Amino acid sequence: MTRTRFAPSPTGFVHIGGLRTALYNYLFAKKHGGTFILRIEDTDRTRFVEGATENLISALNWAGLVPDEGPETGGDFGPYFQSERTDLYKKYAQELLDNGHAYIAFDTPEEMDEKRKSTGNPHLKYDASIRNEMRNSLNLDNAQVQELIDAETPHVIRLKIPEDRTFTFKDIIRGEVSFKSEQVDDQVLIKSDGFPTYHLANVVDDHLMEITHVIRGEEWLSSVPKHIYLYECFGWQAPEMAHLPLILNPDKSKMSKRDIQSLDDLPQGKVDPDVASYVKKGFEPETIINYIALLGWNPGEGDERQIFTKEELVNEFSLERVNKAAAIFDLRKLEWVNGEHITQRDTAELVEQVKPQLAEKGLDYGSEEYLFKVVDLLKSRMLFVDQFAVLGEYFFKDPEHYDEKTVKKRWKDDSVKLILEFVDEIVKLDVFDKESIEKALHVVTERNEAGTGRLIHPVRLAVSGMGVGPGLYDMLVVLGKETVTRRLKAGATAITR
Repeated sequence: MTRTRFAPSPTGFVHIGGLRTALYNYLFAKKHGGTFILRIEDTDRTRFVEGATENLISALNWAGLVPDEGPETGGDFGPYFQSERTDLYKKYAQELLDNGHAYIAFDTPEEMDEKRKSTGNPHLKYDASIRNEMRNSLNLDNAQVQELIDAETPHVIRLKIPEDRTFTFKDIIRGEVSFKSEQVDDQVLIKSDGFPTYHLANVVDDHLMEITHVIRGEEWLSSVPKHIYLYECFGWQAPEMAHLPLILNPDKSKMSKRDIQSLDDLPQGKVDPDVASYVKKGFEPETIINYIALLGWNPGEGDERQIFTKEELVNEFSLERVNKAAAIFDLRKLEWVNGEHITQRDTAELVEQVKPQLAEKGLDYGSEEYLFKVVDLLKSRMLFVDQFAVLGEYFFKDPEHYDEKTVKKRWKDDSVKLILEFVDEIVKLDVFDKESIEKALHVVTERNEAGTGRLIHPVRLAVSGMGVGPGLYDMLVVLGKETVTRRLKAGATAITR
C-alpha cells in the first residue's frame, strides 16, 4: 500500500514550497489509493517556534490536504511528533555504534575551527579525511571514552561513512544520481542535547511508519547518500524517492520573507513565500492548490488545461511529469486562476459568502432571488470574492456619482436625447428581457443614425455610474424595468460634461 508523508519542521511560517510538497504527497497517495501522513519533525529545539505546529495543521486543513494519519487524526504508527520518539532514535543510534557504523565524537566547534585553520581549508568537513585525527571513539580507547561520558563531556554520535564508495540511487524525477563518499561528511546523528538530527530520525521514522515514497524538496538531494547508507546499515529497504524542483521569484532568485510585508507592496521581482499571506488576501483554497500543482508538474503533452479541481489533480497527477527545472511563481497568473475558480463556484454558496459584505456596507439586497441573480452575473468578473460589494454596489443603490473619465469619454452632446428616447421605448415593453431591450436600443440608434456604442456607453453610465461591468443587457434585466427607467431619467438630468 502506498504511504507518503509530509514531514515539516515547526520553525516559522508555512512556506508555499512546503505546501506544494504536502500537495504532491497528498495527490500521489490518493492517486494510488494510499495513505497521506503528517509527521512533525520538531527535534531541532534551537529553531522551534511556538505556534508553528498549529499554523502548519491549520494551513493543511485550509487547503483541504487533511492527513489520514498525524498529530490530530492519530493512527497506528504514532506518535507523530519526533520529540516524543527520542528513545527510539537513541536505540537505533546505539545499534549503529554496536555494529561499527557510527562513533562518538567529543570535538568542540572551536576544535573544528582550529582544524580548518591549520589545514587552510575553511570548508573542511568532518569526514574520513580527518576523523582519525580528531577526538572521538575511533581514536580513544574504551576507558577514555567512558571517562569522558561519565564527566558529562558534551558529545555527538556521528555516522561513519565508508571510504571509496559511490552511492547511486534512482530518483523518480531526476533519474540515476550518484555521489562519491568524499562528497559526504560523517553526519551527526545524535546531537549533544540528546536529540537526533533530521537524518537519523527521518530514516528511522520512514521505516517504522512504512513510508513507500519520499517526496520532498531538492535541497535534500545531497543528503540521500547518508540516508541510503543508513538503510543499508540497518538492513532495511529504502523507500522510493522523488526530489522536487525549487519555486523561484519572478527574478529567479530564491523566495524569501525578508523585506516583504504584504502582497500589495512587494519588492520588484519578488513574491511572498508565506501561505498565510495568500489566505489573508482572500485567495480560494482551490486556487492555491490548483496553481502550486502546476509549479513543477504538467498534465501531459498537448494538454493545455490550467484549471483543475482537487479531484481532477488526484486523477491526473504523476511524479514522472514533474520537471527537474525550477518553477517561477507568477502572482498575476495566480490571481487569474483565482478568478476562474470563483467563476466555477456554485452561485448559492457564493451568495452566503457575500452577505456579510453587503451588511457591512449597509446595502439591502431585497430578496434572495435578486441577490442570486446579481452574484451569478458578477462572479465571472471577480478576482476575489471580497470585491463583490464594491463591484456590485450599484445593484443595491442608485448611483450617487458618475465616473468622471467615462463621462468625459462617453457622454456626448446627444446622449441625453438618446437616453430619453430609449426610456420611451423600454417603457412600452411588455417583456423586459435581453432580446427586447436590445431591439429597443437598436430602434433608437437607427432612428438617429448612430452607432450602438453611442447609446450603450451612456446607458451603462447612467444606470451604474461606471464605465465597465457585465454585459449591458444582462445587467439591465437583473436591475429590472422600473429601476432602469428611473436611473436613466436621473442620469439624463444629473450627468453633465
